[in-house]
Amino acid sequence: MKKKSEHLIKINLPGGVISAGDMYEILLIAERAEARHIRLGNRQQLYFTIGAEYLEDLENDMLSAEIAFELDADNYPNILSSYVTDTVFNYENWVKEGVYKDIFDGFNHKPTLKINVVDSNQTFAPFFTGNLNFISSDISNYWYLYIRFPKTNILYCWPTLVYSDDVASISKCIEEVIFANKNMFYDQAKVNSAFLHKLVTSKGNFVMQPIIQPLKIPDFQLPYYEGFNRYGNKQWLGIYRRDELFAIDFLKDICALCMQTRVGQLYTTPWKSLLIKGIEQKDRDSWGVILNKYRINVRHAANELNWQIEDACDYCLDLKKQLVRDFEDADLRTYRLSFAIKKQPKTGLCGSIVLKKLEGEFFEIQHTKDFNPNSKDTIVYRPNVAKSDLSKHLIELCNWFYSLKSNASVNTGITEETVEETVVATHQVHQCKNCLSVYDEAYGDQINGIAPGTPFENLAEYCCPTCDSPKEDFVVVNLAKAIPI
Repeated sequence: MKKKSEHLIKINLPGGVISAGDMYEILLIAERAEARHIRLGNRQQLYFTIGAEYLEDLENDMLSAEIAFELDADNYPNILSSYVTDTVFNYENWVKEGVYKDIFDGFNHKPTLKINVVDSNQTFAPFFTGNLNFISSDISNYWYLYIRFPKTNILYCWPTLVYSDDVASISKCIEEVIFANKNMFYDQAKVNSAFLHKLVTSKGNFVMQPIIQPLKIPDFQLPYYEGFNRYGNKQWLGIYRRDELFAIDFLKDICALCMQTRVGQLYTTPWKSLLIKGIEQKDRDSWGVILNKYRINVRHAANELNWQIEDACDYCLDLKKQLVRDFEDADLRTYRLSFAIKKQPKTGLCGSIVLKKLEGEFFEIQHTKDFNPNSKDTIVYRPNVAKSDLSKHLIELCNWFYSLKSNASVNTGITEETVEETVVATHQVHQCKNCLSVYDEAYGDQINGIAPGTPFENLAEYCCPTCDSPKEDFVVVNLAKAIPI
């Protein structure tokens, strides 16, 4: 977090990729301004802070080097992409390096909406955290487009697939239409999506393909993104920093070695880590020397790597560290789960489990309907949880997740008989056996206008707020089994 006498500098790296040479130049400019560390952002951008007395010189250096930056602002969000996953986390697909680069090169404007360009076959980069979310289809060079209208959670699937060459131009057109009609499409409770489509298509001649089958969101599995890892006859190196601070001296040595060994690019990830591809086996020891020199640990626990928190937020970072310590003490399993801490009301972070900060030191715990962070539907698990009680409830929720997974592996659905065979009921909820949404009498169902304290038996024609399954598809789940007290 910057002090009052400091300025926060933000530099966008479209798609989360930068050449080692360009990165080195940025580091030299930051160093001359007495910066000591670089931070990486959730949207794969760079941050560093400088003293106010160095601002004028930094501005001149940036201008001379033709490096665009923002000062104490984020008016132009970075274009997020899954480019980093190509060849290391994902192989057999048409979404390759050349496709990403062509799309990024097509942007001749600075987007003010958040844009995501992601491969549908990976789960490392988030799908829906942008305003314009381009997600690859099975048809080569065609993308699904999901629009999340600014300042809302309203998600609209564009009725046709978008051609790669049109990604930049249709993004610009949609942005122009939205901002020219903010009273209809910006921070509105209801949006006429069909009218937006009509306005946009009337302004441009875009190449489209019909959607033959809907987007299938893959099951979430966060790959371990640290350390040295082999792919083909080369290796890649992933580096994560617990305090989010990458020392400039360390990064300079990284860039120098990249240029020396002809590793062309560095990649930033949505998990605020750095990844280097294309390391030859003969150069492996040279990389180890750098890690030793700066005492870089590249083997953190998986339950520390699966968090997303707001950029440059010491409050969220400190809370994450405390919760991770509590998870370690509990020897907690978090495989196939991810967590997000949202301090701001409408931040674009995603997670299987989300901690949404309320007034004071209270939080609302949410989870997605299937614990997939790319799911578009969230369920309130616990409202108004004191900060001091977060660990307890999160551990309970994780245990519940694995209880559901265990049941699902034995049965096609969770049955009342299965639950009652193993535990005596203490607190029962009703769960949709199709999407696993829960109706808890204690909280009711705000979406369907059902007040807290309403017994499930008293509901007349109830249907699941997530998947519209009828009341008959709900089964009793013993919360004592799912959530040990």
